Amino acid sequence: MWMYLGLLAALFLGLHNLCKKHAVQGNEVFPVLLGTISSGFLLLLPVYMGSVFFEDDMKTTGFYITDISWQVHGFIAIKSAIMASSWVLAYQALKHLPITIVTPIRSAGPFFTFIGAILIYQERPNFLQWIGFFLIIGSVILYSRIGKKEGINFKRNKWIFAIIGATFLGASSGLYDKFLIQKLELNPQTLQFWFCWYTVLILLVILSITWFPFKAKHEAFTFRWTIIAVGVLLVAADYFYFKALQDPDALIMLLSAIKRSQILIAVVVGGLVFKEKNKRKKLVPLAGIMMGVFLILYS
Repeated sequence: MWMYLGLLAALFLGLHNLCKKHAVQGNEVFPVLLGTISSGFLLLLPVYMGSVFFEDDMKTTGFYITDISWQVHGFIAIKSAIMASSWVLAYQALKHLPITIVTPIRSAGPFFTFIGAILIYQERPNFLQWIGFFLIIGSVILYSRIGKKEGINFKRNKWIFAIIGATFLGASSGLYDKFLIQKLELNPQTLQFWFCWYTVLILLVILSITWFPFKAKHEAFTFRWTIIAVGVLLVAADYFYFKALQDPDALIMLLSAIKRSQILIAVVVGGLVFKEKNKRKKLVPLAGIMMGVFLILYS
């Protein structure tokens, strides 16, 4: 069951990435990021209020947000700091790079998750999983060669380093999620609500330094409906992902790989919507990534 929940998470993440590209294109990145996280927080706020004032009813629905200790709040705040850093880097990169380049590099996340799962959680891959893993990494390298034809030098372009850093931090957060869900036994909605709350606070601090004081940046910001859509789709994707992690048999390395199937939506549909170059050539490494995901699932 947890694999199907992972596929649902991948579906919503693919749609999330398309909306995110539209939201940041030619726009101020930090207020867009704040708007998306705030949208997710406002979506979850009625759930929190219901849990406070209608405890029994919310427990019946299965969406009850539990009381947690200050220590657990600290653990969630750490996750918020990790993901806020990842998103700041990823949004800046997405603003300056094609979605068909950004998404495959993000698909290298299973590399870091794979290693972490082995070292931290003692998850043991078999032969087919290793083959799938190297297929994914090799396909990402092939994407880098295609990217050079779009005038993107992968050794000198700072936005490439930004998206690689964002990918590493995102993978670290994924490993941390297993600790939060399985070790601390947090339910998805409790983790999501407080995660959004602390992330909003962190982003407000960042914007108070980099955006609020500058009038010219205010004028450069354009509100788009996709800002709200990004927040809502992210909440949906994370909910199914955390539900999958609640299963004690769930392997974080496989869930991370399953989530990469989101690139089918981002590369194929995104390439058509945003009129990006070399779409046909990008289908070759895309097939390699999908084959790698299939081998990991099949094994």
